Amino acid sequence: MTESFSEKKVGKTLYDYQEEDLKLIFERLENCPDDYNLLYQLPTGGGKTVVFSEIARRYLEKTGKKVLILTHRIELCGQTDRMLREFGVNNKIIDSKVKELPDQADYSCFVAMVETLKNRLQDKLFKVDNIGLVIIDEAHYNSFRKLFKYFEQCFILGVTATPLSSNINLPMKDIYKELIVGNDIASLVKKGFLAKATTFTYDVRLGSLKVGINGDYTVKSSEELYSSAIMQNKLLYAYNQRLKNRKVLIFNAGIVTSKNVYETFKDAKVPVRHLDSTMTKNQRKDILAWFKVTPNAVLTSVGILTTGFDEPTIEGIMLNRATRSLALYYQMIGRGSRVIPGKTNFEVVDLGNNAARFGLWSAEVDWQKIFRSPQYFLQNIITDDEIERNFKYIMPTELKMRFSKTENPYFDIKEENKIVVKEGLRTSVVLDRAIEQHANMIHENSADYGEALELIRLLNENISDRIRRYCYCICNSTKNFRDWAKDDYTRKLKLKVASKF
Repeated sequence: MTESFSEKKVGKTLYDYQEEDLKLIFERLENCPDDYNLLYQLPTGGGKTVVFSEIARRYLEKTGKKVLILTHRIELCGQTDRMLREFGVNNKIIDSKVKELPDQADYSCFVAMVETLKNRLQDKLFKVDNIGLVIIDEAHYNSFRKLFKYFEQCFILGVTATPLSSNINLPMKDIYKELIVGNDIASLVKKGFLAKATTFTYDVRLGSLKVGINGDYTVKSSEELYSSAIMQNKLLYAYNQRLKNRKVLIFNAGIVTSKNVYETFKDAKVPVRHLDSTMTKNQRKDILAWFKVTPNAVLTSVGILTTGFDEPTIEGIMLNRATRSLALYYQMIGRGSRVIPGKTNFEVVDLGNNAARFGLWSAEVDWQKIFRSPQYFLQNIITDDEIERNFKYIMPTELKMRFSKTENPYFDIKEENKIVVKEGLRTSVVLDRAIEQHANMIHENSADYGEALELIRLLNENISDRIRRYCYCICNSTKNFRDWAKDDYTRKLKLKVASKF
């Protein structure tokens, strides 16, 4: 059986795929100009920190120049520091407590947060001498660009799992000369370095979501949708159906939603905690310690666990949000991909149509094409409207039981529209026939008009689906028309049912 990533002795032996990438990177280091900017891609869980720590060690050994490693979060500084020490690299963290560097001669490598280092360099009392190599972790974040002017004569190596800029107006190809692509997710899964993901999707109507200036859905519109009772119940239903009695990490777009998730799961007697960026360092530490040792624990979170968080015992990931960020999509799912003894698989529950938008987590991605033509990729992301057109309404089992006397409760709006057009009739005849079919279903499964009205209420989602499909057929999908059409459909259905009693 393949040795898992957590079992290997880092700092001594690298895996074959990591060694192959190192050779390519050092070929550029040795043959390209000193001010060359190179980008390196490797999936989350593939060991990016291991690779660039070994790069730092070998570079220091070969050149005598110093190395600077930049991160965007304090947790990543500590993680990088620990890994470098395993490789025998003597390093110093430049954090908010470090105002000057009188002892910089004692260190060959420095690890710094981008904002902290920017502030220190602007003081002009602070200088890091003899830096030859700058390594940027999570290089797709654009905050690093503000530091490039201080290291124009250095070789810059950006490292990321997703070489697509977090700012659509600042493509990575404008900063980096070249991209080296490492092994993809599918090959790392096949070799046993990453766990295999099985994805379950639950269709969610995202028409109420708004896209902000950063190109992703706004937190406000996401909170309004995902904090609703309907979506909370859907989340709990999906958990009970797919991930019950598993250790689960839930990603949300906003704090209100996450707190609501906490209450929902707590009421359902599920061991659950909530974590967000407003909590103190000690609170975070306590919650993560609880999550680590508690069997079947559920942790509902916002934002802070997408990078720099490694908990291999996670068995399930729930995406209780929609995102248009490819990087965020891979980062969230990647939190469940660590391999440990007894774990070779994990489950992903998607409640944001994300898999339909980007493809499955392990699907092949042409990173070179995305790097060269990011605008083309972003402009061709499948729209929510296109995704929802492919939704197939499935009547819930409990509701289907209420219509047990009906052999086929489904009605194909699209096919019926073809028939109506072929017959030369008005398209509104499609809805007339749909109403007639619904009325017959209700009549044969209810004892009186009171029960019939209850069945009409229970068919609300089914009616909405029929109206949406009808709107697609007639190319009129405005909200006002849909709302009017649904109200008109329900009114006519009640009249039709009443006439049958």
